[in-house]
Amino acid sequence: MPASRARGLLYALAGAAIGAAAARAAYAAFTRNRTDDLSGRWTRKNHRGEPITLLEGPAFVAGASAAAALTPGLPGRLRLATLVAGVGSGTLGAYDDLYGTTSSKGFKGHLTALARGEVTSGAVKILGIGATGLGAAALVSQGPVETLVNGVTIAGAANLANLFDLRPGRAVKVGLLAGAPLLAASVFRGSPAAAALAAVPLGAAAALLPEDLGERAMLGDAGANSLGALLGLAAVTQLGRPGRYAVLGTVVALTAAAEKISFTKVIAGNRVLNRLDMLGRRPVDPV
Repeated sequence: MPASRARGLLYALAGAAIGAAAARAAYAAFTRNRTDDLSGRWTRKNHRGEPITLLEGPAFVAGASAAAALTPGLPGRLRLATLVAGVGSGTLGAYDDLYGTTSSKGFKGHLTALARGEVTSGAVKILGIGATGLGAAALVSQGPVETLVNGVTIAGAANLANLFDLRPGRAVKVGLLAGAPLLAASVFRGSPAAAALAAVPLGAAAALLPEDLGERAMLGDAGANSLGALLGLAAVTQLGRPGRYAVLGTVVALTAAAEKISFTKVIAGNRVLNRLDMLGRRPVDPV
């Protein structure tokens, strides 16, 4: 095995391990004194109407942030970009988790309300994540056009991940399926920094998947936005221009589609997608 490939594998293992350990430790600390009722600020009802904690999200942000700070192989600017994208989008997602309302829904709904002069929590999150996406992109891009494309991709990926966080484990599974090829390609090409960057969110997300599938916790906006932003950053820093534009087009297309169709219905209607979606989950309650 070439030295660069071996180093990439080592850095990837370190990033995943640190992210996983830190995420599990953060989740244990955050939920140590939680009561299983509907009175906590971080407690919501899930799709079954059962109480579930949103603290998986902050635990993911903490785990990924620790891994971004401690994992070897990340250059200074890329390390800072990872923290900006992950912590920034996670913080804005947490704001929406705690103070968000359902008066306006979806990307279009929040921007329409903003055009009327109504500043919703969702609009604050959209604009804020856009700013953090551009900030992270500015640290790893060359020129204003590339910064804009990469920033929109990072912010769009953050928003898209959140659209999948509607059933247990779905957003994490989508993140793992999207991030695994990036991780494998970076290791194979002998790119240690890219391998470390891709491994950071994957390790933290995989460590929290059992809580998500067990319907004890969910990522919420904080975790899903952070996961998507970090995977978006990994994509734009690793792919060439055609690949980056392809990712951006896919993100925009899926986001637009979500305004018109239900991902849950589409997944339920496809045998392969539904099998993946239900893997590790409790059976669906009979109607």
